[in-house]
This record gives sequence, structure tokens and C-alpha cells, in this order.
Amino acid sequence: MKKIVVIGGGTGNFSVLRGLKGYNVDLSAIVSMADDGGSTGILRDELGVLPPGDVRQCLVALSNSSNMMRSLMNYRFENGGLEGHSFGNLLLSALEKVTGSFEKAVEEMGKILFIKGKVIPVTTHQVRLKMLLNNRKLLEGEKEIYLSQEIDQGYKSIYLEPFPKANPHAINEIMNADLIVIGPGGLHTSLIPNLLVEGVSEALRNSQAKKTFVVNLMNRKGQTTGFSVRSYLEEIKRFVGDDIFDYILVNNQIPSQELIDVYAEEGELVKNDLDDDRVVLASLLGEPKEAPKKDLIKRSLIRHNPIKLAQELMKIVNHL
Repeated sequence: MKKIVVIGGGTGNFSVLRGLKGYNVDLSAIVSMADDGGSTGILRDELGVLPPGDVRQCLVALSNSSNMMRSLMNYRFENGGLEGHSFGNLLLSALEKVTGSFEKAVEEMGKILFIKGKVIPVTTHQVRLKMLLNNRKLLEGEKEIYLSQEIDQGYKSIYLEPFPKANPHAINEIMNADLIVIGPGGLHTSLIPNLLVEGVSEALRNSQAKKTFVVNLMNRKGQTTGFSVRSYLEEIKRFVGDDIFDYILVNNQIPSQELIDVYAEEGELVKNDLDDDRVVLASLLGEPKEAPKKDLIKRSLIRHNPIKLAQELMKIVNHL
């Protein structure tokens, strides 16, 4: 059985895992611990727990439990003191308090949800993502960076504070993978934070696994304004230290003009500017989705289709 390791955070990880769950593969998700927005940010600050949000999404994506149980984990309270909180985030945080370990909490929640595969935090240390812009403004936290409209003017550095060591289990997964999938996801908020953890980039350079980059469908205005496929690759290379990818999966399906117009204030489609044998062009668009009404962070309207994404990734796996 081929071993696939997916690295990222947020809805990008969810799409890849949801699609691959239906295949006979050994799945692992390595998840960023930099999330501090919405419900997750409040729980981090008030309870001192590690961020549950992205991990919860991965657990739900890999779950083989009932639709009711998956819906329960994603349910967001709509009023009262818990307004905006997802039940799954609260449960994961409570499990961390009861077990005394975030990794143990993830393991226990995995049992509750009958997950196929493993979900592994990239580090078990409390960290904050920070970015120093060229204008010397300091963005503190993933949420500030996510909401910033100034990043495309240039930044001096992006880093995790304090500088964390990688979770040994995450490094072990990377070194033993047959295929590593990075992306899709927020470039500065979901993907790069994994690469900033000590040991991860080195493991990616040294791993014998084939490596695939799933390029985002849309740019985010103010952050990746005007980014092409080449721009994304160059930014990833800046942190990994090498061009590690064997395959670059790029969407070539155009959304409806109506949807592009709705999305216009958020960003524009990512264009492919690479004439490279590694590029795999495919129709990857899913149905547009609105965020839950009480979600504390505005989410993307245009998403990858998990089934189409998994089909293309499995073509790669079957050639390994």
C-alpha cells in the first residue's frame, strides 16, 4: 500500500484528504500549528491549548463515522457565549485538557470519528506566526497575516515565535512517504508555516518520496496579487531551499463569469506560466461554497473538487 503524506492546513488539506480517503492508500496529514483566527484563536488565548481548527478539519475529512457525527464536529454555535465556536474545536480542546497532550487528544478524537489514516501536528510547541513587512510594520499572528492587504508590497521576513522543533512523528512520516502532497492552501498562512518548523524543509529535501504541489485556484488580493504558478513555486523554494517538486498540479477549468465577478474583490485566478513537463493540467473546480453563517473568518468561495483532485493524485501514485 502506497503511503501518501499531505502537508498544509485549513480547507486545502480537507479537500485533498476527503478525496483520497476513498482509495486504498496509507494516508497521513501533517498540519500547521500557526492557526490563531476565529474560534481557534479564542480557545488558544483563553485555554492555552494548541490550535484545534485545522486539525479538526483533517479529522472530519478522514472520518468514516456517520454524517450526523461529522456534522456535529463542524457545527458552529449561532448565539450565546459560544457563538462562532465549532463543537469539534471545543471537544478537541477539552480532550487536550483531559489527556494532558494535544497529540493524545487528536488520537482519541480519531477513534471517536473512526478516521482512516493519521493526523499529525507539525510541532507540539505553542507558536505564533509573525511577518515583518518592508514598511517595517509587524503582523502578529496568522489572522493578521491572513487579513492583510499589504503583503504584496513585499516583506522582510516571516517566522514562528518561538522557533519550534518539528514533531518527530511528522519527520518520520515525511521520510517514509511514497508521495508527498503540498497544497492547496493559503501560501503564507497554511503552507509556509509548516516549512518554518525546524527540520521540516531538510526532511523534504532528503525524502525519497515523489513530491506534488497542488497550486491554488485563486490568488488572494493584497497577499499574492498577480501571482502565477511560477511565483508560488519560487516562494516555496525560498523556504525549502530547493525546487523539490516532481509534479505540479494546476487547474485549467474556468469558473463562471458570475462567480469570478463575485470573487473579484478577493482575488483573481492563478495563471499557469510554466512550460514544464512537471505541470499536470486538469479540471479541478468544485461547487462554490459559502462559509457557515457564524464562522468567525471569511472563507474562500471557490474550492477544489475533492474527487477530481484525488483522481489526478492517484494517477501519479499509480505511476510510482
